[in-house]
Amino acid sequence: MPEKRHRKQLLKKKLFTKNRLVILNEDTFEELFSLRLTLMNVFVVASLGAILIIFVTTYIIAFTPLREYIPGYTSTKLKKDATELALKSDSLEFAIKKNELYLESIKKVLNGNLQYAKVNKDSILAIKEDTLPDLQLTATESELKLRQQVAEEEKKAKEIKEKKKEKRK
Repeated sequence: MPEKRHRKQLLKKKLFTKNRLVILNEDTFEELFSLRLTLMNVFVVASLGAILIIFVTTYIIAFTPLREYIPGYTSTKLKKDATELALKSDSLEFAIKKNELYLESIKKVLNGNLQYAKVNKDSILAIKEDTLPDLQLTATESELKLRQQVAEEEKKAKEIKEKKKEKRK
């Protein structure tokens, strides 16, 4: 125990011992600059300097166009352009599908498979390709049983609430 205390006192003494930093002119030995420092002061100033450098560097990278040079980080202009191109390509695909449908119907007319009166560009363009097929949305037996069970539980819960209200009155 006394050995640990002795080490701590020695470390404290080394950290807070005052030293002098002197800059001399080599030819004349004239003192140009003098500074009294402790090892703790040097450590604190170096730590604050490192933190300041890290903060400034992070700020410059995060809030200036330099961030675009970081691999994997895209610019906002590039993101905006990519989104616009995706929307344009989707609309072009839709227009191509409509034109293909129109051309197919014209081919049918020319081959004699369809009468001309049935082919109208407006009616073809009005056709939605994304329509869902007619599905029979009927509940299965297990779903019906579950619905009955939930309804019964709700009725019981209402009855219990009503009884509690009556008791309070």
